Amino acid sequence: MTVVDEPHASDSEALTLAQLAELAGVSKATVSKVVNGRSAVAPETRALIEGLIREHGFRRQRRRSSPAAVLELVFHELAGDYPTEIARGVGQVARDHHMAVAISELQGNHVPGADWLEDVLGRRPAGVIAVFSSLTDVQRERLATHKIPLVLLDPTGDPGHRVPSVGAGNWNGGLTATRHLLELGHQRIAIITGPPHALSSRARLDGYRAALDTAGAPVDPDLICQGDYQIEDGLTHTHRLLRLSDPPTAVFASNDGQAIGVYHAAHQLGLRIPEDLSVVGFDDMPPTRWAIPPLTTVHQPLTEMAGAAASMLVTLARGEPLPHHRKEFATTLVVRESTAPPKH
Repeated sequence: MTVVDEPHASDSEALTLAQLAELAGVSKATVSKVVNGRSAVAPETRALIEGLIREHGFRRQRRRSSPAAVLELVFHELAGDYPTEIARGVGQVARDHHMAVAISELQGNHVPGADWLEDVLGRRPAGVIAVFSSLTDVQRERLATHKIPLVLLDPTGDPGHRVPSVGAGNWNGGLTATRHLLELGHQRIAIITGPPHALSSRARLDGYRAALDTAGAPVDPDLICQGDYQIEDGLTHTHRLLRLSDPPTAVFASNDGQAIGVYHAAHQLGLRIPEDLSVVGFDDMPPTRWAIPPLTTVHQPLTEMAGAAASMLVTLARGEPLPHHRKEFATTLVVRESTAPPKH
């Protein structure tokens, strides 16, 4: 693992290992550890040395090695069809550029730990795609210092303009799903959200609220259930919702997994979909068309989104500028057989 020269510093302006050590007031061995991505350096010292490298550049005594022809793809967890669709899109672009894909998992965490970062620096991939995750400012700085580009795919928070990102029209998806149910005649429409820290979850909830507000329908707090994009959310919350004195006639689940949980709860309670309860999901994963009945859902083009993120990363790895730092893909409603007018 090595740190490459900053683009603004010419070879004559860049500092040697000894010069960096003198400026930082540390040994050459300490500077060498930072330059080569080793972890046994105090955070304050590392930050000082990396700041000097960014300011002055680093003149090497030997030719540096090239990055590996690998795209690093990191998920917060490998579960369900979501990572499969993402990996398919990244893999297509990687093959086109004769590259490989390395996949790592954060065991359910949305922020990578120190061990993950050290492993990535050791592998020195051409770039990193972080899926439904966020990196700390320090982690982003270290990747940038080591000239490893980063792209966020379906980021959990607002990436701003500092980091390239790819997402979907989540607000419009929430609006469209809820509007579809309103147009069928439903007034008591429940929503099961994703985690509150997730940008996609907040946007889908905002779209739901906007559709109700536009239609003049009240937003009942009892019909808003916080979930975590898990099947169990749909199962647990649907049981609670249907015990209300005025239960909903329709449920908008913020992902397809939650919708499957709603299906299971309805079956356990002896209800029929859509005769007794209409259900809309989000994502349009391949199995949803084989549910009984086939699920009405919002299509999120995950494979295309992943391909766009991979293409952005390849461009950055070549040292070329991006025409846009943010790409957002449209979502569309796919109407199947899980929605119908309510009983009167």
